[in-house]
Amino acid sequence: MSTRRPADTPEKDPARAAFAAGLAKALANPALAAVPAELCTIEQDHCSLHPTTGWVVVTSNGTLHAHRTRRAEPEEWAWALAHALLHLGFGHLPAANGPRTQPDAADLAARCTVVNRFLATFHIGRAPDDLPAVWPGGDEETLAARWRRDGIPAEYRACGTAGDAPDQLLHSWWGADDPEDWTLAFAHALTRTVSAAMDLAAGRREHLDGPRRPQRPWERALSWFVSHYPLLGGLAAGLTLVADAELARAHGIAIAAVNAEAGEIYLNPLRRHTDEEWRFILAHEMLHAALRHGDRTGGRDPYLFNVAADYVINGWLLEMGVGDMPEGLLHDPALKGLSAEEVYDRLVRDQRRLRRLATLRGKGLGDILGEPLPRAGSGSYVDLDEFYRRGLLQGFDLHTRERGLLPAGLVEEIRALAHPPLPWDAQLARWFDEFVPRPEPLRSYARPSRRQAASPDIPRAGRYSPPEETPRCTFGVVLDTSGSMSRVLLGKALGAIASYAAARDVPAARLVCCDAAPHDAGYLPVAELASRVRIHGRGGTVLQPGIDLLTRAPDFPATAPVLIITDAECDVLRVPRREHAYLIPQGATLPFTPRGPVFHVA
Repeated sequence: MSTRRPADTPEKDPARAAFAAGLAKALANPALAAVPAELCTIEQDHCSLHPTTGWVVVTSNGTLHAHRTRRAEPEEWAWALAHALLHLGFGHLPAANGPRTQPDAADLAARCTVVNRFLATFHIGRAPDDLPAVWPGGDEETLAARWRRDGIPAEYRACGTAGDAPDQLLHSWWGADDPEDWTLAFAHALTRTVSAAMDLAAGRREHLDGPRRPQRPWERALSWFVSHYPLLGGLAAGLTLVADAELARAHGIAIAAVNAEAGEIYLNPLRRHTDEEWRFILAHEMLHAALRHGDRTGGRDPYLFNVAADYVINGWLLEMGVGDMPEGLLHDPALKGLSAEEVYDRLVRDQRRLRRLATLRGKGLGDILGEPLPRAGSGSYVDLDEFYRRGLLQGFDLHTRERGLLPAGLVEEIRALAHPPLPWDAQLARWFDEFVPRPEPLRSYARPSRRQAASPDIPRAGRYSPPEETPRCTFGVVLDTSGSMSRVLLGKALGAIASYAAARDVPAARLVCCDAAPHDAGYLPVAELASRVRIHGRGGTVLQPGIDLLTRAPDFPATAPVLIITDAECDVLRVPRREHAYLIPQGATLPFTPRGPVFHVA
């Protein structure tokens, strides 16, 4: 914005001095200073557009008509001038040729409301005391339509900078060139400001007004995702690039690796790649982290599953045209459309492939790291699943609106992230709801109600659970108590079982502890399940005798389900003709194909 003032402005006039100071405060903001507006140079008494009671009126020609003789503080003038400039920046006063239709009262109030709401968080100057403390939500069109229908609230009728008069006027464009685009200039200035702030946060410059350090190719690639590729832009903004040659050499990182837990991508800065190749490399590692390939390994070979995920991701990136794939990376058109799990199943049967596989980290090494590499200032995120899921889902929503189609397999996996699987304890609760019935109490006058004393002349039937309900509403627990069993797993599993059983009013559960030999603890109240367990530590685990003891017991109902808690280091189990389920640690795999559901305790 031009700072041109009338030549005859008295320097000692306190009102004009306050106006000049307020103007300087407003122009100190780079976004407002970029709006190409001008101050009216005509004196107050000779310009009909100068407000007589307000602060400033702005026209679509980009001229600010200010009441410069008004007595006010510089902070108040800074706010008023910022309000007027934002009308131009927000597109409320587009410049155009030909006759113009002035905005109605609802439009004026709605636009001033939106500007004031923005200024409440923009922190430029000080707003007048008579303005409302809270501003309604919604854009200009929504507010204007509502107020045309219901009437403008009194507190928002005169919230502009011209008192009771309109502070926005539309005129025909008087310039010789095409009409000025005020919104575009404001948007470009905001982009430059945000870019400078990101450079400061990333260490690429020491001050917002200082010199910018030249970006390295991987930094340019990361910035490209943030500004041009919405699918991965949210992830790119939250991940940290660690380009350390010594760290890469010490940990055998040929090109790149990623640790999802720390939110870090490790790069070898000695490798020479083009900007397009670095985009491909960073997108590859970001998808590894976002799709949680490290956690999906389960009982599979981690390196082979990493390789399988590489085939899938590289195929997607080539199909989407994200950068250029560096030479030597894994790709096979015959695997198109397969998931990482399906590719893994093919790899374990094809030994021919295994001799020539390499990831971005190198031959025989996976680029999905289980632990963050030690370095100065390293940290971790709090909620990893939520961070990666939210970043990828928001990027997917923007990408589908702006950039077009994506590979079908990637779309399926991203949509699956929107409906993550239930945690193990919620799945266990559903299993209880389905297979462990709730006791049905009966009413009998033989057992007076506890409320009988309140009405001694009116008999009230009491509630009680008949003895036959106990065997109908029970379940069995076969518990691995060998020395290899984790106490943490025992505590989580038994605590969840006891809480769910108590919530369903289960009177008792049958407990069989088993390591080298079964130990029948009989029926126990559910609250005592955890207190009766002891780790015997007699070597290997043989659970089949415990299952046989429980299922063949004459006092154990034939319809009662069985819950087997083990660390998966056990024998092959067979549970004949009975509903059953397994509780095992996260990542463990049973040495047989289970017929009942398996809950992985995290």
